[in-house]
Amino acid sequence: MFQQYFEVKRAHPDALLFYRMGDFYELFFEDAVAAARALDITLTQRGQHQGDPIPMCGVPHHSSEGYLARLIRQGFRVAVCEQTEDPAEAKKRGGKAVVRREVIRVVTPGTLTEDTLLDARRPNYLAALAEAGGSFGLAWVDLSTGDFQTQPVDPRGLEAALARLAPSELILSEKLYGDPALEAGLAEVRAISHPMPGARFDSENGRRRLETAYGVTALDAFGAFSRPELAAAGAIVDYLDLTQKGKRPRLAAIRRWSPGGVMEIDAATRRNLELTRTLSGERRGSLLATIDRTLTGAGARLLVARLSAPLTDPGEIDARLDGVSFFLEAERARQDLRAILSRIPDIDRALSRLALDRGGPRDLAAIRDALAETGPIRAAIARAPLSTPPAAIARDLDDLGEHSGLVDLLGRALAAELPLLARDGGLVAPGYAPELDRLRGLRDESRRMIAALQAKYARETGVAALKVKHNNVLGYFIEVSANNGDKVMGRDGFIHRQTMANAVRFTTVELGELEKELSSAADKALAVELEVFADLIGKVLEVADTIAIAAAALARLDVSAALADLAAARDWCRPVVDDGLGFEVTAGRHPVVEASLPDGPGAFVANGCTLVPEDRVWLVTGPNMAGKSTFLRQNALIAVLAQIGSFVPATSCRIGVVDRLFSRVGAADDLARGRSTFMVEMVETAAILNQAGERALVILDEIGRGTATFDGLSIAWATVEHLHESNRCRALFATHYHELTVLADRLSALTCHTMAVKEWKDDIVFLHEVVAGAADRSYGIHVAKLAGLPAAVIGRAEEVLDRLEKGEQGKAATTLIDDLPLFSMLAKPKASSAEASGPSPVDEALKGLNPDEMTPREALDALYALKAKAGSS
Repeated sequence: MFQQYFEVKRAHPDALLFYRMGDFYELFFEDAVAAARALDITLTQRGQHQGDPIPMCGVPHHSSEGYLARLIRQGFRVAVCEQTEDPAEAKKRGGKAVVRREVIRVVTPGTLTEDTLLDARRPNYLAALAEAGGSFGLAWVDLSTGDFQTQPVDPRGLEAALARLAPSELILSEKLYGDPALEAGLAEVRAISHPMPGARFDSENGRRRLETAYGVTALDAFGAFSRPELAAAGAIVDYLDLTQKGKRPRLAAIRRWSPGGVMEIDAATRRNLELTRTLSGERRGSLLATIDRTLTGAGARLLVARLSAPLTDPGEIDARLDGVSFFLEAERARQDLRAILSRIPDIDRALSRLALDRGGPRDLAAIRDALAETGPIRAAIARAPLSTPPAAIARDLDDLGEHSGLVDLLGRALAAELPLLARDGGLVAPGYAPELDRLRGLRDESRRMIAALQAKYARETGVAALKVKHNNVLGYFIEVSANNGDKVMGRDGFIHRQTMANAVRFTTVELGELEKELSSAADKALAVELEVFADLIGKVLEVADTIAIAAAALARLDVSAALADLAAARDWCRPVVDDGLGFEVTAGRHPVVEASLPDGPGAFVANGCTLVPEDRVWLVTGPNMAGKSTFLRQNALIAVLAQIGSFVPATSCRIGVVDRLFSRVGAADDLARGRSTFMVEMVETAAILNQAGERALVILDEIGRGTATFDGLSIAWATVEHLHESNRCRALFATHYHELTVLADRLSALTCHTMAVKEWKDDIVFLHEVVAGAADRSYGIHVAKLAGLPAAVIGRAEEVLDRLEKGEQGKAATTLIDDLPLFSMLAKPKASSAEASGPSPVDEALKGLNPDEMTPREALDALYALKAKAGSS
């Protein structure tokens, strides 16, 4: 057995081997140690190898998916090795013959299809990176839906592309994995990267693999792909063959990602703006969580894809906005549609499982139920008050298609209550397959026949308590109590099988023949059901492309209706996105902050923002806690929302297309790459200054604060000038360097704005309003006081600030320290007059007391006496 194990393990050295033995998957040696630790299960031993005990652990076959999910989440790959023959067949080859086993699948993070292993509301991408002729290509596929795309990429844009995709697994050549030029681009995905031999990334082989996968002789109909893209896409097809062990997944037509077709957002900006995840890695609190009102898994995944890649074509954006507007105005149609969508299963993933021979009867039912709702959806939208839906909605309705024949077939074929697995039987409805009905009738009749035999044997033996029973070891048998065993033992026709403490078991030739007939009928019935199941899958896969088109239409309708529902609930407006260079928002709000306010949306203080060619850079000053960062972020998020085709939190909005969005907000180090907080700040600022063009939108917060005052001020000053003169982009620049406000006199397209505050009785009130002008103070000490710094620290800070503001910062540090000691409370206090004249009467009286020798009454008297002395002194 272990010889077979070693052969299989040698073929899959980088994966944990789930080795099927009976009802368990067993793991041995290092695999067992790793799995036991990861799953927190018992590590035991089985025999010896080269004199050492063999570590072993196992998981039940019937509940293996839960264990697989935990292993995959921890980054493991798992090779599933199944028994491929019946143990009885192995015995025919000899008593020591080992049951044949084969790896039927390698489970990796990027090749999951089971609902229990996947997040229904997020795509699950397997990505590949390849190089050919000095250029690079990226390809990615979601095996659970078949979505397959490619794009050219350069090392500078690699990190942004991977951040947009957020793949679960990345395959690349061993050469690229160790390439220093790609160190920065791959830094965030090292943990999910799987290096492979370079031969698997050959572009010519990749082209042939793709042609074979799609059954074509040329890829011209799919688009013009570069050599690196062919290499990456071909490597994915090859990897799927390796992991799925020859089972070919259903792949949608491969598409080429158009460069420039979407807003470019680098990895740092995605993190800072918390588009799909917060800085702590959670979905809750992100922009996605705030706007997601989709009701289907496919709709939720489409919203993630749109939010990750906002469009840059005003025409396409407007088409999406037309769909949202339609459902916003047609409230009844929207409500009816959403009620239907809430009942629709995830047919994209069901279809992929069926194609991989990994689906079950419930996947067929999911497709039936979803396609059955296409008619009611058309009817719901037809009831809208508008006579003609916009082009985008009309296209979606056309794409829903006509599936009455397939729905009727599946409706007649599938039983009302379906098993999880086809092999469990009971999936075919009565009346669909006459032969199956006959076999089932025989099975059901067997119950009456067994009951008749039991009654007959009870009469013949005179044992009224005689029972005919069944178990998996003996099959059918006759059982009587031990006291009645003698009445049956030796009787003609009764064959003794087993004697136990409380019962005796027998069989008869008649019972044995009936058992064979029943067993044969059950086996034949299951075989017929499996044939019907395979036929139904074939019928579904024949029209898989039209089903996939319908599924995509359902997802688009879900997103349009969900965004309309959001706009109605939050009072958002339709933006205008054009080819201009303006950015004009009236009464804009931060969508996430507004949604989180306990007093509701009305509690948020709205602020406008107008960036036009003659006033394209805003220098925003003001105190901490006044809302500068919120204001900056909200405008970036409004741009993202507008360009995904959503309404926005404002009373009006007009945006010239933003082709690149940059955000440098917040402070964080990157110690893993040897970068301090200030270095991270400078790297991100450098990326902005080197890449931003006139169509970019840049938000910068507190540039230069991580170093010495004059160094930081100089860097911030030069950065503002470069944004204004060289990048010429739209920019919001928040700072505490009030000296920068003088730039408004020499930079024609820069204006100063500040966060309004109100001083009241030695306190300040943050109004959270953005107004024209510049702040003269930052109120940092006030914020420190709110944070709970000790009073001594606050007092000392105020004294130092007063001296510095009077222009005395030029004094030597030692002089300042001498004049203003660090803490006045630490200064040595002057001796009081009492201390100068010696001990007080109270002190003298206390010295004469011995509490250990006093009774309670004496102690009380002494206390009164001390009080009297204290009062007279």
